[in-house]
This record gives sequence, C-alpha cells and structure tokens, in this order.
Amino acid sequence: MTVIRESIDVDRTPAEVYAYLTDFSHLPEWQLSAVSAESLDEGPLHTGSRVRVTRRIGNRQIPMTVQFDELDPPRSWDLHGIDGPVRPRTHGEIEPLDDGRRSRVTIDIDFEGHGLGKVLVPLVVRPQVRKELPRDEQLLKDRLEGRTD
Repeated sequence: MTVIRESIDVDRTPAEVYAYLTDFSHLPEWQLSAVSAESLDEGPLHTGSRVRVTRRIGNRQIPMTVQFDELDPPRSWDLHGIDGPVRPRTHGEIEPLDDGRRSRVTIDIDFEGHGLGKVLVPLVVRPQVRKELPRDEQLLKDRLEGRTD
C-alpha cells in the first residue's frame, strides 16, 4: 500500500497547530469527509485515547473508532483505526519554521480495509483522500489563520 502524504505551511506556532489538530471536536471544521467526532474517553487526550469518527465515504456515512498510539506535543501524533470497514493509520508531524513562529504540517495516511472496506479502500477511499487531503490541509490553514471564507 502507498502512503498518501501532504504538507502545508501555516502561520501559527507548532503548539497552536498541535492543540487544534489533536482536539477532535474540530475535525468536521477542516476535514471534508468528517461528519462528526466524539471522544470515547474522559479526561485529557493521552496515548490510548479513542475517538468515534463518522465519515462520508462515497455516498455512505461510516462510523469508525480511532485510537492514539503516540502523542509528542507539539511535534507529532500517530493514530490508527480499531474498528469499522475502513481503518486509517495516520502520522502527523509539525515542524517549526521561522524560529517557531510558523509551522509546516505533514500528514501521512494509509488504510486497511475489512469486509466491505476491502472494496472501498482501493475504489473509493484512496481516490477520495488523494483529492481531499490537499483541500483539507488548506481548510486547516484557513481556520488556523482566521480565514473562514
């Protein structure tokens, strides 16, 4: 499988970017396929935290649970899907630019299909994500830099 990778520069500090990206209540604001996201655990985000995300894949809404494998604020995070037909494996990195006044966000994502997901991943999910991830990162940049138009 081929990892899908996109990067974008944002006029915010790594700490601000990391805080926004790892607060899953913001997910539907900047990811086109995200319909909703809710934490399944109480307390602050930690390794092992789980989030229920409902995504629009093609013309279907598919719920899935992701779990954080690693959190290294404000530099990186890793998560993977633990249920559902389409299970992402995502690595995000935030690189400081201009002495930490700006950031470069890089997101790597791959998928594992289970059941119906074995068909959806190559035919629908990968093409959709290849098209959406650059737009998602632009939405992220616009949100973080205060532009919402």
